[in-house]
Amino acid sequence: MPKQVSLSINGSAVTVPEGTLVVNAAKMLGITIPVFCYHPKMEPVGMCRQCLVEIGRPMMDRATGKPVLDEAGKQKIQFGPKLETSCTTPVSEGMVVLTNSDKARAAQHEILEFLLTSHPLDCPICDKGGECPLQNQTMAFGPDRTRFIYDEKMHLAKAVPLGDLIVLDRERCVQCARCIRFQDEFAGEPVLAFFHRGRSMEIITTSDPGFDSVFSGNTTDICPVGALTTSDFRFAARPWEMKAAASICQQCPVGCNIVFNTRREAMSGGKVAIKRVMPRQNEAVNEIWICDKGRFSYHFTESLDRLKHPFIKKGNKLSPTSWAEAVAMAAGKLGAAKKDAVILASGRLSNEDLFNLKKLAEGLGGEAILYTDMGGGEETLRAGVAPGTNLGDLGKGSVIIVVASDLYNEAPVWYLRLKQAVKRGATLVIVNPRETKLEQYAAHVIRYAYGDEAVTVDGLLNSKPAKAAAEAIKSAENLVILYGSEGLGLLGSSALATTCANLLTTTGHVGKVNTGLIAVWPRANDQGAWEIGFRPVADLAGALKDKTVYIVAADPAGDDPKLAKALKGAKSIIVQELFLTETAKLAEAILAAQPFTEREGSFTSGERRVQRFYPAIPPRGETGADFSITSAIALEIGMEMEGHSASLVMDRLAASVEAFAGLSFLKLTAVSDQWPIVGRGDLYYGGTTYENKQGLGIQLPLAAPGSTKVTLPGAKGKALHPDESHFLGIPITRLYDCGITVRTSELLLPHIGEAALRVHPDTAAKLGINALAEVTLDGSALKLKVIVDETVPVSVALLPRSMGLPIHEPAVISVNPAKQEGHQ
Repeated sequence: MPKQVSLSINGSAVTVPEGTLVVNAAKMLGITIPVFCYHPKMEPVGMCRQCLVEIGRPMMDRATGKPVLDEAGKQKIQFGPKLETSCTTPVSEGMVVLTNSDKARAAQHEILEFLLTSHPLDCPICDKGGECPLQNQTMAFGPDRTRFIYDEKMHLAKAVPLGDLIVLDRERCVQCARCIRFQDEFAGEPVLAFFHRGRSMEIITTSDPGFDSVFSGNTTDICPVGALTTSDFRFAARPWEMKAAASICQQCPVGCNIVFNTRREAMSGGKVAIKRVMPRQNEAVNEIWICDKGRFSYHFTESLDRLKHPFIKKGNKLSPTSWAEAVAMAAGKLGAAKKDAVILASGRLSNEDLFNLKKLAEGLGGEAILYTDMGGGEETLRAGVAPGTNLGDLGKGSVIIVVASDLYNEAPVWYLRLKQAVKRGATLVIVNPRETKLEQYAAHVIRYAYGDEAVTVDGLLNSKPAKAAAEAIKSAENLVILYGSEGLGLLGSSALATTCANLLTTTGHVGKVNTGLIAVWPRANDQGAWEIGFRPVADLAGALKDKTVYIVAADPAGDDPKLAKALKGAKSIIVQELFLTETAKLAEAILAAQPFTEREGSFTSGERRVQRFYPAIPPRGETGADFSITSAIALEIGMEMEGHSASLVMDRLAASVEAFAGLSFLKLTAVSDQWPIVGRGDLYYGGTTYENKQGLGIQLPLAAPGSTKVTLPGAKGKALHPDESHFLGIPITRLYDCGITVRTSELLLPHIGEAALRVHPDTAAKLGINALAEVTLDGSALKLKVIVDETVPVSVALLPRSMGLPIHEPAVISVNPAKQEGHQ
């Protein structure tokens, strides 16, 4: 426990850890010190001077080193001749702080008066109005009049795009540098800077394209004025008009806590519309940050292309129908199939949806298959991180291994959190066949050839290349391993997970807080699917043949030509989806589902934390929650299943699956005190971030050793070794892909770009390819744009997943110069 220091602030005594800044000590007492440049998540800089206070310290006799006492026997306090910035001054024993003395208040008045000399008086139209720190602090700490002349104000451009997602109003900027410092300190992407000096100083972007960062939206939250706004929210609504609905981001396994701000409006036809996504504080998950994909992808839920009612196929044509007819057809097909029924579902679904689907599969005697390219979930059940684990607690004495994963693209907020762990003293070990963005913060980097992932991890403690890393691992107090699936596929990732779990077991790092295995799943609730009992299969095409297939939240036909062909050999196809996907076009019945914004439920994150989300807007059209639709089908078949309340489904899940025992929606609403204190009335301290009142989530207990059953072959996986005329095609994950929830978001669509082949310069020179190449993959010839990249291993070609290319695991491909112009 750190040494404690006692001091007095405005006559109130407080004891805080040594090193605490005065501004934070005051916050703990509920005393407000106004700030602009200071943010509790960033290093203090003392730029704006708004936090000036009087500080007195005990007088000490220099000769004796003892305190100087007054006539009453009390220690004398000596105040300095000048005010001090409370955001840069650490507390000391016996310190006396005055935040509201005449001297301090006069300084606070003057700073605000100076800030307003060039700030526009456009509060009635400013997007920050109603949650503006400058506005609020002027009322609380500023003067009631100014000595400066209005005509002498600086007048600058009102809407300068820093990129296509963020807009700058130069007149409003108060040069606090919060945005610049966030991008530098936290994101590690210093793409913003100050330009000019004095009154002419302004924020500029130094990257091309502008504001090239996947964390750009966070700068609008911490901006203390209306200088930075997101392009989708600018002039869209006022804070007091909107309601807030707590939710969980659906884009990756991190499980970021978010809030949907909504309002009913004429421009949406009188409907309730989502106006923006904001972070919700959860220090154990995402702190107060979210990535831009999580912030802007919600637009898919309001797409006009969404299914609004069910369909059935009459002849070769899909026709709108009633729910009764669609459910009856689906139930008839599945009920007749019995053990020949296959339920194929993805981790886009909630725990409650997956539980009902699993129960339906069990009742029919059929198979419940998880739609994924990544395995190893059995290992996360027994060797995952223990309850109480928090990446924010990792620092000195902790070792973090990241293997076969590009966290920046696969789980951006984990990238942020590991970067901060390194700053606190944690040792980061990167085990990857190519360079990734996180590598710059690693203490040890271990390279291997694609296909040697499991062998490399298996030798971490023994092999010579890993000697330095081995010493750190052996002596680690905490050991966390994050594994992905780059270059692996289903069987390879399963073998890697087993090897990682064995490493944790060998070193005694299983079952302890802040230790364990984390899977970097491709979808938000893949972990929940494994917990509930869904499992992938190595030969999905074979599993679909001659079966009656019920496909929920997955588009195999759109993802892979092989699976599209396999589905044509299925006996019957029922699809439950948000959009008319390629798979849905093959179905005999299409059941229109609701997105997570229109319903409630829960997700299980990659850290095995179950978190609850709430409905933000009323359901659109004649749609249903996935668990409710499945229940209707089951009831039609003759099975009893809960379909009215997600809360009641959770109760049944908790009674049926050991890991969820004791959980309920009520327990998931539990909260506790968090630091820093944000989301209250003082929005300037931590930014426009929402306090978490709806639940911090509960981490699941680990399964007993030996209680999990591995269903996939336990072989190490077979590495592919192409001959000299071929290359190893490796699918990689890009943050912005052509997945249904990204390509239907108009704001993110320009960020997807086109599918491209990424090769080493030597490879490109050897093949004689330049801008375009012809790639032969699984019998298909594709013309692709070529990107030359020195980080790509020679004889390897990287291809993006979820970009319309038929590649989901390592494959042997041929690459030749394109014979004609054009892209496919």
